[in-house]
Amino acid sequence: MNNILLVEDEENLQHALKLNLELENYHVVAVGDGKKAIEAFRERKFDLVVLDIMLPEMDGYMVCENIRLHDQNIPILFLSAKNTPAERVEGLKKGGDDYLTKPFDLEELLLRIKKLLEKRDKIKALDKALPNIFHFGNFWINFDSHQAQGIDGIIELTKKETLLLKLLIENKNTVVSREHILKVVWDYNVIPNTRTVDNFMLSLRKYFEADPKNPVFLHSSRGIGYKFVDQMVVNAS
Repeated sequence: MNNILLVEDEENLQHALKLNLELENYHVVAVGDGKKAIEAFRERKFDLVVLDIMLPEMDGYMVCENIRLHDQNIPILFLSAKNTPAERVEGLKKGGDDYLTKPFDLEELLLRIKKLLEKRDKIKALDKALPNIFHFGNFWINFDSHQAQGIDGIIELTKKETLLLKLLIENKNTVVSREHILKVVWDYNVIPNTRTVDNFMLSLRKYFEADPKNPVFLHSSRGIGYKFVDQMVVNAS
């Protein structure tokens, strides 16, 4: 039986969707805000997420980004009353696999869920279980084990350091604000002082920058946030 995380704040719609999904033999966990969605996702294993965009606590885009930090492969289907092409493109950019606008036909929703699950099963069947490793310059990071090749050899990153670096890499060449980092990596609940991000960045620069004051990979944007810039490997002659 496939497990589905349903994130919808409109109670009547949430109950109706949960009932109809269960009638299709899916096991459904339903929550009504973004914070609870993240908590539920981390507590158990899901096969698919049905995700509203306009949610209390944390919007669906941010929930999707947070999920993608932990799982790149789970299918995510956005539901939204926002039906402009720009909104649909934004949903796909944030990591969604499909986007269905409200009001929608129940049969179409069920069909899209079925197709997403079938696609996931095909990908899993072809998966060669490659390690989740990203190379940059002369370094690499394994997002699964939290190990990395740094200036001084193999290092063990903390979970937050790994998630922060992963978020920046996924948005490479784009400045990510401190506030956005705090909301995605630190879960948007009790927001710590923005110096928290700065301190973590100092640590990451010590790991991966030969001259932390003149970074090659981990750049800062004054008053805004940070940006990861991928560089070609430069071999010494």
